[in-house]
Amino acid sequence: MLRTIAVTQDARLLEDVPLERLSDEEIEWYWVDFACPTEQEVGLLGSHFRFHPLAIEDCMHFLQRPKIDQYDDTHFFVIHSLHPLTREAEEVDFFLSPKGIVTFHLSPSQEIEDVRRRVLEPAYVEEGKNHNFIAYMLIDALVDNYFPSLFQIEDELNELEDREETERNIQALTEQVYRIRADLLRLRRTVIPMRDMLYRIISADKIPVVKEQLAYFTDIYDHLLKLAEMIDSNREVTADLRDSYDSLRSNRMNGIMKTLTVITTIFMPLTFIAGIYGMNFVHMPELEWQHGYFGVIGFMALLGGAMFVWFKRKGWFD
Repeated sequence: MLRTIAVTQDARLLEDVPLERLSDEEIEWYWVDFACPTEQEVGLLGSHFRFHPLAIEDCMHFLQRPKIDQYDDTHFFVIHSLHPLTREAEEVDFFLSPKGIVTFHLSPSQEIEDVRRRVLEPAYVEEGKNHNFIAYMLIDALVDNYFPSLFQIEDELNELEDREETERNIQALTEQVYRIRADLLRLRRTVIPMRDMLYRIISADKIPVVKEQLAYFTDIYDHLLKLAEMIDSNREVTADLRDSYDSLRSNRMNGIMKTLTVITTIFMPLTFIAGIYGMNFVHMPELEWQHGYFGVIGFMALLGGAMFVWFKRKGWFD
């Protein structure tokens, strides 16, 4: 689906303008949005707008790393949005030329819808904002959408830190920690390249949008720095929780092994005694004793009890 917005020389805002009219002299600037386009609409990137084939190829090959490329007087941006539920990265591309901006996305984007609604307000044109400011608003909206996912992860980590570890839930807690680490890794794969791209943007002198909106793009870069620090900090928290759970599980396993070892040690001499009197030799004096059976059983009980008391005093059951 193609959606167009155009602003004329006399500051009139037009919606759903045919592509053929975008090159008219009365058009000051325009915004064309390729939202979930068909194959025929994708062909317009080359046949009508004459964008570079490599840039068009990047649009169709998901998922590219966030980047910015320059083709003659057109700058091609690859940026990432985050799905609010799965936290998976989704690609949003846009072409920025001296006269307009063309956005391209294969999946619905709430951020683009929000920016489009703001652009259609009369105040946008009245304040003298143009298509370059749309580029800033798009990137800013996408970056701002990273924060809710990260805040949600921090809330989960706070709940994990406050939750009491028991033998029953330690495995579930460990699995939750690994899931959170996987989510943080996905966020990091998006935030770090976006941060590097914003650094290139604010450091470049050949991008017109930067000259006009340098302070705004610097603010986005600061947000990405904060996001990167929050991700690294949360990854350290998950590492500490993982090590804590692993240590707790190892200590419990050591306690179980120690208890089993003590029990085995107690029964070793008892098994030895039972083995001697189970050899069925004919000439064994004790076999003729009237109270031999009870005497051996009593001795075995006394020996086992004595070893238990001795191990208890040595702290083997602590």
